[in-house]
Amino acid sequence: MIEARHLRVLRAVSATGSFSAAARELGCTQPAVSQQMKALEASVGTPLLIRAGRETRLTQAGEALVRHAAGILSGLTAAEEEVAAIAGLRAGRVRLVSFPSGSSTLVPTALAALRAAHPGTRVSLVEAEPPRSVEMLREGDCDIALSFRYEGASAVDDWSDLVVRPLLADRLVGLVPEGHPLARAGAVGIGELAGEPWIAGCPRCRRQLVEVCASAGFEPRIDFATDDYPAVIGLVGAGLGVAVLPELALESVRPKRARTVTVEPAVRREIVALTLPDLAQVPAVSATLDHLTRAAGL
Repeated sequence: MIEARHLRVLRAVSATGSFSAAARELGCTQPAVSQQMKALEASVGTPLLIRAGRETRLTQAGEALVRHAAGILSGLTAAEEEVAAIAGLRAGRVRLVSFPSGSSTLVPTALAALRAAHPGTRVSLVEAEPPRSVEMLREGDCDIALSFRYEGASAVDDWSDLVVRPLLADRLVGLVPEGHPLARAGAVGIGELAGEPWIAGCPRCRRQLVEVCASAGFEPRIDFATDDYPAVIGLVGAGLGVAVLPELALESVRPKRARTVTVEPAVRREIVALTLPDLAQVPAVSATLDHLTRAAGL
């Protein structure tokens, strides 16, 4: 195998014309230069230098290798500089996938702080709900996945192969039309909404809704289902039903003609940032995780 250090010595010998002069230029001893050249010739399997008295000439193979050495060494230098820039957060790329309410709340704050601290780091963002977002992480389609899971849910996510960065606990709140009898009730038992038409959210949220209602002894009548939180709020505001939404989803949307109520018993979802163990060691990924944690207020 040809090593970069051997190529540097060969170039120095070619440029100076002798082992001793190359040694002075490289700041080493003449025997060290001789040993490096012997090792390089052993690697390529042919002589590279001809020594005649005090003169040292390149063989045809040596001339060919010197011609290529410039490009090889300059490319290696460029690679070393790029890697050093990434390691020092002067450059880098992070692919982030997030569920919509995380994209509109945690992500903007985190990425603004990351850009201010490390302007050379670029972050791309796409949206996907779990479990698809976690699948994307495992398939290599992203570097960080914002995800969530509900406390006490029957379907438990297996994240044992991932690095899990807890961000916050997001409580579900009830949403009823502003003219609803319970609009000013403050706290509402989930069973008090048993006879209402429901507007449900994403598939995982719908499954959680059904489980929570089942624990209260009823099956919700789901008239509408949408992954779009503003659409959920609009349907409730129009008097078409009631819903439960994460508090995080309400931070960036102003409910119109709808009122929030505290739902008992409390139901929370755990918001986390996930990455792979090897990716967690990448400086740009680690910095992004730190800023997501700060954005969540932890």
